[in-house]
This record gives sequence, C-alpha cells and structure tokens, in this order.
Amino acid sequence: MSGTDPVAGTNLSFTRLDNGIQVVSDPITSVESVSLGAWFRVGTRNEAFEVNGVAHFLEHMAFKGTHRRGPADIAEEIEAVGGHLNAYTSREQTAYFAKVLKGDVGLAVDLLGDILQNSTFEEEELARERAVILQEIGQAADTPDDIIFDFFQQTAYPSQALGRPVLGRADVVRNMPREVIADFIGRNYGGEQMVFAAAGNVDHDALVAEVTAAFGSLGGCNPERVQEAWYAGGEYREERDLEQVHLVLGFSGVDFHDPDFYSQQVLSMILGGGMSSRLFQEVRERRGLVYSVYSFTSAYQDEGLLGIYAGTGKAEVAELVPVVANELQKLTYEDLEAEVIRARIQLKSGLLMSRETTSNRCEQIAQHLSVYDRVKSVSEIVNNVDAVDADAVRRVAERLLAETPTLAAIGPLSKLEPYETLCGRFK
Repeated sequence: MSGTDPVAGTNLSFTRLDNGIQVVSDPITSVESVSLGAWFRVGTRNEAFEVNGVAHFLEHMAFKGTHRRGPADIAEEIEAVGGHLNAYTSREQTAYFAKVLKGDVGLAVDLLGDILQNSTFEEEELARERAVILQEIGQAADTPDDIIFDFFQQTAYPSQALGRPVLGRADVVRNMPREVIADFIGRNYGGEQMVFAAAGNVDHDALVAEVTAAFGSLGGCNPERVQEAWYAGGEYREERDLEQVHLVLGFSGVDFHDPDFYSQQVLSMILGGGMSSRLFQEVRERRGLVYSVYSFTSAYQDEGLLGIYAGTGKAEVAELVPVVANELQKLTYEDLEAEVIRARIQLKSGLLMSRETTSNRCEQIAQHLSVYDRVKSVSEIVNNVDAVDADAVRRVAERLLAETPTLAAIGPLSKLEPYETLCGRFK
C-alpha cells in the first residue's frame, strides 16, 4: 500500500491479513443488518479465449456443494437465519456476498469461506449447472435488449478478452471440464486478489477474527496478466424478425483513473441520464421515436465506453440515428451551464441516496479498494463532481466524437443508414 492509509478521510476501518486479504468495514450502528462479501480482482478479462465463461461457471459452482455442506445445506443455513447469499461476475471482478442480521455475521463469513475454498465441483452438479448456464445463455440470446450489449462490447473490443461475453460461449460451456474450473480458481483466487468488505452493524475486530478463521489459510496465486485492451469500433448488424430495432451507439470513453472520469459521468447524465436529459426530451417527448432511450458509461482499468441504447420501430430508426448524432454534436458547442448544474446535483443525490442501504455501501467500498487500492471518501467524490464545468463536458464530448463510433443493431434494419453515413455525421 506504499505506506498510505487506504481509508484515510473516511469513517471506515481497515486491516490487511498476513496472506494479503484486505478487510474493510463501514459501521452503521443504527441498523440491525450487515451486508458483507468477498470481492476478487478477477473476471472475464482473466479468461483465455478457449475457456470463455469459466469465471461465470465457477461463480455458479461455488454454491453447489463443499466437503462440509451439500447444495441444499448452503441454501438452508443462510435462509434459516433470514439471510440471503448471492454472487455476480463482471469483466474485471467476481463477488460473493450475503446479507444477515448482526448476530449472524460469523455464519455468513464461514459460509463464504467454505464455498470459496472447499467446493467439490462434483460431476453430477457440474452437468446440472452446465445445463442451467446454457439456458441462461439461450435466454439472453432470445432477449434482444439484453444481448445487444454483448454485441456492442465485442464490436468495440474485437478479438480480445474485454470484448467477450461474461456468460461465455455456449460451445465452450457445453464442453468445459471440471479441471478447467478447478485450475481457474487455483490460479486466480488468492489472498492478494481478495477484498472482504462489510457494512452495517458490524464490529471490525470481530469481523477480522472471523475472516482470519475462515480465510487465513488461503494462499497466494499466480493470475495471468490480463490482455491490454484496445478500442477498435465498427458495426454489428443482425437482421431479425422483431417488432423493434434495438441498437447501441457508442464511443471509446475513459477508464477509472482518467482525469475526465467524472466529466464523462456528467456528460452522460446530460445526454441520457433521466427524463430531463437531452435524448429523452428530444427523441421520446418531442418526436415520439422511442419508448426507451438512455446513455450509459462503462469504465475499466485501462479503457472505457460511453454508449446510447434505444429501442425504436422499423420506420422510425431512419430518423432516430441522425437525431441522436445531432444531440451528441450539440454537446461540443451549445451552452451547457444549467444542464451541468442539474447533472451534478443528480449524480451527488444518487451517490448520497445509495448510501442509505448497507448493500450499496458494502459494494462501494469493496469496488474502490479493488480498483483504486483505497476508498474514496464521499466528500472527495462530491468535490470531484462539483469541479466539472461546462468546458470540461464540451472537451470530453469532443474527445469522444473524435473516436471511431461503434454501432450494434438487431431487428428489422432495412431503414438503418449505412455505417459509413453514420461515421460521416461525426466528421
């Protein structure tokens, strides 16, 4: 940690265990519950092409039995105390977390330690969960407003780990052996890769003792260095017999560490962050071209994206794309002062409101430690947001539009203009 305090300026408590695990807690004595979990700095980006989907498969299999507990035992023990246990996989992280009453923290930590270190990956459970994941992949493929984001990601980052689907590819999952999963956890789930976070009515010293008991024997690991990301852009089109065209238009954005990180958040809020946003007002309210339209950002350690999703009709898509392009262009030269003030307030209020739940606070501190190796205080984030002005937003807009656009579209596409025409709108 280079001698620095990773929770300086906060009310958090922090301990690093001998095996490298970072334990951080956010005490909230006014509540009766505790949200807690283990976050690992590993996700889809850590997978080789031939095992795409292994991180997500492992997340599923962690709940399917250990040397001490069967699958039903895991579910029954947590629910017997009124708690719940869950997990998720993203491109750069995998999280296993629980929420329990304050008196059941020890049980939750023990359960998490057990499933993350003692899972048996029995062949019968493996076959059953493989079928479940294939159903999940099939459901995503049948949901155009879901799968369109995978197509957008793979077009933005072709032939590289950051562009691959988190769920994995069906042909890979169908044939993935037990050894691949066991090898993946052995190479990537070491103490130095793990943050254990808790928020709620929790005593830090007691938490450290429980985490030490449950994870103290977790050794080191040798994760493969992730492939450096490079943004390409381009287009993906898939003609489908649907009622609507689902499309995502986006650009190379900023990573977590970029000085323009908060400026891009403000820009996205102005562009498509709510009912008062430019896209909602112009595309939906004034023109009636869509039911759903919004912008979003995705940040990673070394790359980022800003995208716009819209669902529109076969005929309406001809008007929609030029209108969206025009709204993007306007961000580079129009007066943005009032909108910047409103967007800053929206971002700050969203941050403060999110802190009213233990689960959000737990996830925030875990992700900060995973990404920045420290936890940013609320006041630091608020100050960063307040520092964004109209000039910064215009600068980021110009920076975005200088990049090659990425377009992904599914549905009846005969009226969607050629990609070259779209590119010309940003010259």
